[in-house]
Amino acid sequence: MKCPYCSEIENKVIDSRLSKDASVIRRRRECLTCSRRFTTYEHIEEIPIMIIKKDGRRELFNRDKVRSGMLKACEKRNISMNSIEEFIDDMERDLREAEEKEIPAAVVGEKIMAKLHELDGVAYVRFASVYREFKDVNDFVSELRKLLSTENP
Repeated sequence: MKCPYCSEIENKVIDSRLSKDASVIRRRRECLTCSRRFTTYEHIEEIPIMIIKKDGRRELFNRDKVRSGMLKACEKRNISMNSIEEFIDDMERDLREAEEKEIPAAVVGEKIMAKLHELDGVAYVRFASVYREFKDVNDFVSELRKLLSTENP
């Protein structure tokens, strides 16, 4: 690690501490040449998750987009923000653990729809109407029939 004051690379670590969430290590260092102290932060470099869109474009996974879509679907429904955040955390962890680092958007969309189906039928149909691009009322009716048949076997 190069000293920010004299640019020498010889230094010693005086103190190391973990951040509160244990994702970053803070190291206090002292330059062996000029004796000045400085702080460095060490963190894991994560491999980005790429989402392959329907049209073939690739973009970084964005949990804010997932949250936004779910919140729109769950608007005025009795669904806790904690359950949404827990689902997004679990899904992101699953995506990071997957062998493939390029994941089709359809996989993400289906995971969201499955969770919304479990949480709330209205939120599920709202999300499905946008995700599956319903063209008319018949698409809604068809999806509602499927939903009703799975809830009342």
